[in-house]
Formats: sequence, structure tokens, C-alpha cells
Amino acid sequence: MSLVTTYQPDGTPTWIDLDVPDIARAREFYRTLFGWEFSRTPTEAGGYTTCLLRGLPVAGLRPAPASEAPPLWRMYFATQDCDDTAKRVVDAGGTLLPSPPGVAALARTALAKDSVGAEFGLWQGDTHPGCQIVNEPASLVRNDLATPAPGPARDFYTAVFGFTLDGNDDLPGFDFTFLRRPDGHEIGGIFGDPGASSSAWQTTFEVADTDALVEGAVAAGGTAGATSDSPYGRTAEITDPFGTRFSVIARPVTTG
Repeated sequence: MSLVTTYQPDGTPTWIDLDVPDIARAREFYRTLFGWEFSRTPTEAGGYTTCLLRGLPVAGLRPAPASEAPPLWRMYFATQDCDDTAKRVVDAGGTLLPSPPGVAALARTALAKDSVGAEFGLWQGDTHPGCQIVNEPASLVRNDLATPAPGPARDFYTAVFGFTLDGNDDLPGFDFTFLRRPDGHEIGGIFGDPGASSSAWQTTFEVADTDALVEGAVAAGGTAGATSDSPYGRTAEITDPFGTRFSVIARPVTTG
């Protein structure tokens, strides 16, 4: 279990939210899946909804029309200076996008695309430091970038956030690079996938039991891929009723 009570260091994935065409249906699905409760942001128009675990924020839902592009959970990197980091994004070959609605009362934010076309956000916490529970069942556990162009992606993120890069001996035959903050803390990774049609940050939630979660997702109106085991845990890909794909993992229980 990890409770987050302070603002995260720059470059840490610190918040996630999702655009959905039907807030009520999304709440029903994610309540069934993760046991979340919900609270609307009272000072914002448009019905931005905060997802709560044990009363603490873990994600957001934003009402938005359905789009042709497959929806994804949007990941925000922590920053102490949104404007300065946004400038580094542009200098490194990224582009800035219109600011996301609904979160002005929570944080100073910016949306961007990196040099290989993957969208992400910047989050300078104001009254809201981001996810306040992580790394436990029903909460965010990691984000990884899948891209057909891993080299330019590695160059971009090291330039913007000062990340260092490490290989991964646990997955031989895969092009996977760990991203680490300057203090050595791992924040995610870059997965080189030559078959990917585009680049995107992928969100993984921790769960207690992957097989039970898969059954629950299908019963709630979603779909699920086959479960599989890796050195890091038992995983599956879930698709919610709006076509949003994300992963879940039950990590091995450690003792001692």
C-alpha cells in the first residue's frame, strides 16, 4: 500500500483521467470493477468526476463526446513548474494541445504530444497532488509507453525530465527500457513495438486477483483478453464499455 500525501517529484506519473461519453455508465462499470466511489468537482462546470478509493482520489472521469480514436486513460506527469516543463516539451520536439477542461480547480495542467505522437499531461498540483493511493489493488500501479519508434521516444523523455535509462534482463527478446528519475526511482518504461500503428501511454491497475477481475469486467459489460503470467505478476487486458483498453496485474505476494 502506498499513500501519497505530498507532491510527487517532477516526472512521476501522478494523475490519470478518462474521457467518457456516459458518466453514469462509466461510474457503474468502474464501481463494479474496482469498488470506487465518486465525487463531482463542485467548482467546475461540465461534471468532472473524481474517483475515490477509501475516500481518497485515485483517478478522474471527464464527460466528452465519443471519438473515432480509441480512448485511453490519460496520464499526467508531476511538475513543479508547468510552464517551464511545457517549454521543454516543445524544445524536445513535442507539441502542446488545448488544455483539458474540468481540472482548473485541482491543478495547473497542460496536454501535449511527445515527439513520436503519444499524448500525455503535465500536472502542477494546486489543491490536488494527484493520485493519493497507488500500488495497491484498485489503484494505479504503472504506466508504460508502447511505440514503434523507441529511440526518439527515449531521447524525448530524457531531454524533458532528465530520466536515465536501464535495460531489462527479465524480458529477453523484448525492446523494453526502464525510465528512472534522476534520484533513481523507476517511473515506467518504453516498449518498442514495431507492429504498433501509433504510440500511446498504457495504464496498468493493480488488482488482488486477475482472474476474478476478468470475470467481473465481462459481467459488468466490458471485455477481457486472456490472462498471462510474467516475472512481475499475472496480467490481463481489459476493455471497458466505451472501448478503453487498460491492463491489470496481480503482483506476487512477498513475505519477510
